[in-house]
Amino acid sequence: MLTDHDRRKQISVRGIAQVENVSNIKKSFNRHLHFSIIKDRNVATPRDYYFALANTVRDHLVSRWIRTQQHYYEKDPKRVYYLSLEFYMGRTLSNTMMNLGIQATVDEALYQLGLDIEELQEIEEDAGLGNGGLGRLAACFLDSMATLGIPAYGYGLRYEYGIFKQLIRDGWQVEEPDDWLRFGNPWEKARPEYMLPVNFFGRVEKDDEGKSKWVDTQVVFAMPYDTPVPGYRNNVVNTLRLWSAKAENHFHLKFFNDGDYVQAVMDRNTSENITRVLYPNDNMFVGKELRLKQQYFLVAASLQDIIRRFKSSKYGCRDLVRVDFSTFPDKVAIQLNDTHPSIGIPELMRLLIDVEDLSWEDAWKICVDTYAYTNHTLLPEALERWPVSLMQTLLPRHLEIIYQINHQFMETVSKRFPGDFDRMRRMSIVEEADNHGEKRINMAHLCIVASHAINGVAALHSELLKSHTFHDFYEFYPEKFQNKTNGITPRRWLLLSNPSLADIICEKIGEDWTTNLDELQKLKEFADSAPFLESIRRVKQENKLRVAQYLEEEYNVTINPSSLFDIHVKRIHEYKRQLLNILFVIALYNRIKENPDLKMVPRTYLYGGKAAPGYHMAKHLE
Repeated sequence: MLTDHDRRKQISVRGIAQVENVSNIKKSFNRHLHFSIIKDRNVATPRDYYFALANTVRDHLVSRWIRTQQHYYEKDPKRVYYLSLEFYMGRTLSNTMMNLGIQATVDEALYQLGLDIEELQEIEEDAGLGNGGLGRLAACFLDSMATLGIPAYGYGLRYEYGIFKQLIRDGWQVEEPDDWLRFGNPWEKARPEYMLPVNFFGRVEKDDEGKSKWVDTQVVFAMPYDTPVPGYRNNVVNTLRLWSAKAENHFHLKFFNDGDYVQAVMDRNTSENITRVLYPNDNMFVGKELRLKQQYFLVAASLQDIIRRFKSSKYGCRDLVRVDFSTFPDKVAIQLNDTHPSIGIPELMRLLIDVEDLSWEDAWKICVDTYAYTNHTLLPEALERWPVSLMQTLLPRHLEIIYQINHQFMETVSKRFPGDFDRMRRMSIVEEADNHGEKRINMAHLCIVASHAINGVAALHSELLKSHTFHDFYEFYPEKFQNKTNGITPRRWLLLSNPSLADIICEKIGEDWTTNLDELQKLKEFADSAPFLESIRRVKQENKLRVAQYLEEEYNVTINPSSLFDIHVKRIHEYKRQLLNILFVIALYNRIKENPDLKMVPRTYLYGGKAAPGYHMAKHLE
């Protein structure tokens, strides 16, 4: 019998072939280890083996990725663009193998090479480019759209540092940077040929015809990095494009005249800081200049890219001297994932009016027909309200456009509700001065006015938007409001995370549920089936045993695997109710003390989560 050492000796660069079966996967793995990683079996580390495996799996994606994009170009369908400041993608390797249907083959190939696929999967860095539900919803949407064959693109930011790593010292949370890119990312492909300029600051001036021009700006470049998003066993591979900030490549001559070349190079960091770090706040508005820069950087680069693709499509735009933008909403749908990308509304207006020379009326119709808005929270502290002074400094032309949007909207409201000045005040995009004498721009109001559809993320949430948070707007635009209940991809969150349970389900009702969750309704007929219920109980118990074993090995904590597990894993936040939950535990404990003979199912309470670094009350809850 071959030892692991003997199996690793089989790693060779000879006979390289296309990846199709176990033999060819082994050959491709060998090729990547030698030619991509540039290692041999004597010096290769487990991380090297992981990268060789990731490259091997990516080989399966590349031709499908290219063919998908070719198909979109040939057919020129309407494309969905999902704009989000967060994409909580998690790990890619296992999900990709599952979606491509090559898990078992790769597992066998690695076994023959003396490698453990689970050990290699654990090496992958978690691309934690999100804080919680908002970012994970974005990731699930990308997966679902690819599986449904919808021509879709995700647009986000390539944060160098993702959600912070949490350490617990003396019972308190300590944050450390999440340097997830330090070893490289095998799934992304830089596209420097599509690098785009993004402007900040400057001023607005009028030309002789009274047309506005944004001048004297500071330029930062947006470098795109593309990540493939495979559908589930359908050969569709969509794209997630993340932007990274890059400084201009040239310096002003005065730097050289002053002999301050070194300082000039160092000052580039200011520009590139825009995508350095993800703000680690969940459902909390942070009114910082850097945050607004991140938001505008995302939409400015993305909208240029969207318009470029629209112009270069085979729809007939390429051969026209003047592009017919009236067809733009027929080919482009932009979904705003909360208000974070909402500055894209005045940016699209600016591009259409100032750059493409459309009239205000035409640009506004295109804008409303193109944008849709997802609201994620009712919490007042989460709703974005940007100070006018900050926007005036950073994005002066956009502030002008927002004022004009608000002026026209207020005129419409006053015609519908004459004399109702209190209603106008409540609905205005520009809020009156606060206690500090500062006017603010209400970005949620902007999204509602400038979108053709607004949705909440649960039935109750959507009803509360209509009855409370945005009641005035619901009365004004009842046709715009709808609901889209948050869902999850059943592939990652059941097929991949709980394979034993997935196998039992497949035995009973087949595999169609993996792409249509309504199929799970068929399990109802087995609700009274003792053998089926016993098989579920057995799987659940095996999973609980694994949890107990993990806690024993990692934390030296022993729990009863036969107890009822009550698990609360979320961001630590007052409204997430961790405090109420622990008070209930204390109440149960007191009941047991008062009556030691009380009959109760044994329970094990497990808590997990991170508090935002500046959220002191949440840290006390920990």
